[in-house]
Amino acid sequence: MVSKLTVSPSPHIKAPASTSSIMMNVAAALIPAGIVSVLTFGYRALILIAVTVATCVLTEYLFCRLMKQRQTVGDFSAVVTGLLLAYNLPSTLPVWMAVVGGIFAILFVKCLFGGIGDNFANPAITARIFLLIAFSKEMTTWANPNSYVKACETVTGATPLAILTTGGSVMDAPNMLNMLLGVRGGCLGETAALALLIGGIYLIYKKVITATIPVTVLVTVFVMSLITGLNPFYMLVSGGTMIAAFFMATDYVTSPVRESGKIIFGIGVGVIAVLIRAYGSYPEGMSFAILLMNIVTPHINKLTIKMPFGGVK
Repeated sequence: MVSKLTVSPSPHIKAPASTSSIMMNVAAALIPAGIVSVLTFGYRALILIAVTVATCVLTEYLFCRLMKQRQTVGDFSAVVTGLLLAYNLPSTLPVWMAVVGGIFAILFVKCLFGGIGDNFANPAITARIFLLIAFSKEMTTWANPNSYVKACETVTGATPLAILTTGGSVMDAPNMLNMLLGVRGGCLGETAALALLIGGIYLIYKKVITATIPVTVLVTVFVMSLITGLNPFYMLVSGGTMIAAFFMATDYVTSPVRESGKIIFGIGVGVIAVLIRAYGSYPEGMSFAILLMNIVTPHINKLTIKMPFGGVK
């Protein structure tokens, strides 16, 4: 009887959460921002979201099929990547460019590095930066919505963040209510700060993420904005601050493990983002800040993870 006992390595207690349940919660938390984007930017937003999600899922499915690997599309991580990428695109972007971004995110940033858990950087953020470099004009052409029901796709203008970081005043930008509700120019999923905040609180409530990174990022952005002379309240609700703090900086794979490491990570993201906004030639810095901090995450982990009792260096 004793010979049939199997001793397995720790941990021996398994949590009820799975990758698919976590990703489904993240997708659910992103729904409010998606609804606002469709109401604000019209059918173009819905098309880009659907195309980007479908591209990410199909790319992962075909890669696993061609490489004869275990099929992983069922964990919903490709769906979340597609949503996050779509939310980082302007509504005026040609559909084929969104397809290119989805393929790049899944194939080159995720699958070729070993799939979920092995990618060194956030796929959606890296794909956004790739598209920004490859198609700069298209990625910085913003629709200027005139109502919550219909978007004027033929009218373009600067985003509030671009106005404020290029010498404009708060009087030239949309009021705070419109900033919170998403009635302004910008990428699909980053305009509705209130919807993103609701989604982020939902993730914290469901214990999908902890509040450490979001709070650290937001506090750092506020303080750094004061130091650099930018309006701190506008810096919190404009650009990609909210979506980055709650949905992209908190990525399990590319953020530190321990709480102390998460604080360091959040401070780094906030500092770099505001410095780029204040002194860089590009008004938004969140994507670059998170990508840079993704790269140093292994070093942060090395500095903050404690040696287990009885462990050997």
